[in-house]
Amino acid sequence: MISAGDFKKGMTIEIDNTVCVIVDFQHVKPGKGAAFVRTKLKNIMTGGVLEKTFSPTDRLPRAHVETKEMQYLYNDGELYYFMDMETYEQIPLEHSFVEDAMLYVKENSNVTIKFFKGKAFSVEPPNFVELEVTQTEPGFKGDTATGGSKPATLETGAVVQVPLFINIGDIIRVDTRTGDYMERI
Repeated sequence: MISAGDFKKGMTIEIDNTVCVIVDFQHVKPGKGAAFVRTKLKNIMTGGVLEKTFSPTDRLPRAHVETKEMQYLYNDGELYYFMDMETYEQIPLEHSFVEDAMLYVKENSNVTIKFFKGKAFSVEPPNFVELEVTQTEPGFKGDTATGGSKPATLETGAVVQVPLFINIGDIIRVDTRTGDYMERI
């Protein structure tokens, strides 16, 4: 159990049989009345955000979230299959759980999967990935590194803005947290 007065960003707690992560919190001491803690919570299963206030003495159960490094194997059209690197056990996940992460993940790449009570709820790609450009407008003589940007489609289907000198077949590094081009490899 953890008291509301000890909340920190990123902490996971259980509220009404749902697991939430604390996105933001603020201790408020009004001039009149008792102090309280105002929080912004994100439901990790649905992604919904709610705001809730607590008394600093309220006690809530802490949710224990497991993280595992797993390897993405393949998808069969409906399910995406991941393998535990230690036990070689495979787990299938639906598209709704993995859709954002899969924009930056190739087959046989490692990802981090978060579990709560044995159920997977989140797939996170590595922070930086190297992907090949499969479609973009050609660059022209005189294009400079600082002169602008254009959209480029990567081998995983993601579309990112790249400098004008990037061509089809180039391999680029992308920051998966923001979806931004970092550098050409």
